[in-house]
Order: sequence, then structure tokens, then C-alpha cells
Amino acid sequence: MYLISVYFDNASTRRIQSLIEQIAIASGNDYMIEKQVPPHMTLSSIEARSVNVLIPAVKQLEGKLRQGTIQFVTVGQLFPYVLYIMPVLNSYLQELALQVNDAISGIPETTVSKYYNPQSWLPHVTLAKTLSSEQMRQAFFVVQEKFSVFQAQVTELGLAKVNPHDDVLRFTLY
Repeated sequence: MYLISVYFDNASTRRIQSLIEQIAIASGNDYMIEKQVPPHMTLSSIEARSVNVLIPAVKQLEGKLRQGTIQFVTVGQLFPYVLYIMPVLNSYLQELALQVNDAISGIPETTVSKYYNPQSWLPHVTLAKTLSSEQMRQAFFVVQEKFSVFQAQVTELGLAKVNPHDDVLRFTLY
């Protein structure tokens, strides 16, 4: 599996990473740290026989996608194991996701996850995953205490392998 994701300005990245680390300490679940998952928002999840079939499509986006501002406003859960923060799906974020989808749709021998198709995507940044029920309670307590609404600048786009996270390609948006 491969992910096409966006990354954030330094201050937002530090803020999100701090939440990830505090959740890991409180819950005892350090999956995100152990797997070296940086703060990111996935725009597309793709099954492909090789990352090499994806690289040209992602590279052709370089210089075409702009930076933009999003606002993280809420915390959510994908039951039973995932805790995340979620931004408002503004026009910038919607257009960015559509541009990425257009670039990768139709690549032979690939399958885009149904959860990342237009009109079925839930934009989010995972703070913790593989949580037990008790770990979820502990993680939620951390975000209740530490999360507040904030704006983030989307600054980069990347293509990565998963488990552990490994950047294949990453570039700054204009």
C-alpha cells in the first residue's frame, strides 16, 4: 500500500507530533512513534504492484499544487482503534484532493481505496491507532485536555510506503 499525503508547516507539525507523543505516553500505545509515522493527512491510499507505477503521476503534480490553509476543529474516532483530528473540508482541501485523484486515477494495475475517492473521503490526521478500548479512553482524555482549534498551512505533498512509513517522494507546494 502507498499513500499520497500532505504535510504541514513546522509549527503545526510540532503541535500534532506533541499530541501523538502525549497520547503514546498516557496510553502506552506507541504505534505511531514505533512506525515512524509523521504528522500527515492522506489524500489517497493506493494498492499497486510497485511504487514505480505511481512516481510519474505524483511527480507531474510538482509545481502545479499550491500551499493553503486549513483549520483543525474537532477530534474523532474510527471505531474501534483510531483517534484523529479533523479539519474543515474547505474549497482548498477539496480541490487539492480532486487534483491528486485526477492524477492517479486510471493508472493500470492500481486500486484506490474506496475511502479516498471523491465524495467518500474523510480528511483527518491520525494521532493514534491500534488502540484498545482502555487506551482509547486514555488517548481521548489527552486530546480533551490538550486539543484546541488551530490553523495549519499545507506545505508539502508526498508519496510514501507504509509500515513503517517511508517517504518515496516529497516536494514543497508553491
